[in-house]
Amino acid sequence: MSDRMIDLEETATQTGPKGVINDWRRFKLESMDQEHLPPAKRELLRQMSSPNRPKDDSRANLNRKMSVQEYELLKEEDEGCLKKYRRQCMQEMHEKLSFGPKFEGVHDLDSGEAFLQIIEKEHYSTVVVVHIYKVGVKGCEELNNCLDCLAIEYPTVKFCRIDAVASGAAERFSDEVLPTLLVYKAGELLGNFLACTQHLNEEFFAPDLESFLNSYGLLPEKALPGMEDEEENDVE
Repeated sequence: MSDRMIDLEETATQTGPKGVINDWRRFKLESMDQEHLPPAKRELLRQMSSPNRPKDDSRANLNRKMSVQEYELLKEEDEGCLKKYRRQCMQEMHEKLSFGPKFEGVHDLDSGEAFLQIIEKEHYSTVVVVHIYKVGVKGCEELNNCLDCLAIEYPTVKFCRIDAVASGAAERFSDEVLPTLLVYKAGELLGNFLACTQHLNEEFFAPDLESFLNSYGLLPEKALPGMEDEEENDVE
């Protein structure tokens, strides 16, 4: 039983300050180009995170403090590696907190029945944004273009559109109230915006619509801020 517990401790990702140091040791070992390292440094890295260390010493190795040599090694040429490690940790945390299905593009609905199924059967955590439009009505085409962009930025949101005539409720959605945006989650109507372009500038774009929806708290958080910028800086 004790051997089993030790094996789990060796393979599981650790938490807390000691676990962070141990995870960092492993990440450092895996990410460095060891073939071009001096033998002394390569051996130190191996000692820092060795998968083949004796089992009777595993608890002590996991919980030991970082040595002066290790600390000096972490300081050397470490900025890029530290950025990658931080980005990896943030991404793993973001993925754990982001659950539910993901979607691609805007879904075109062809009937009122399809509209009802989207609302009633979608995952409880999914925000559903439905654009009711009509060809030739001012603002409808522009809003469709905005949704195409937002669908890329928010893959966990289900963006849909349906022609007012195809919805079977054309009498309720006359040209005067189009374009209309309806926002649902878990079958509940969260937002009902008739003639929604009246809340936007005459010339509007995807960021304008995004800001409008965010002002009502209707969109989830996007990808972690700063991660893409860090990747671009690393390339440079």
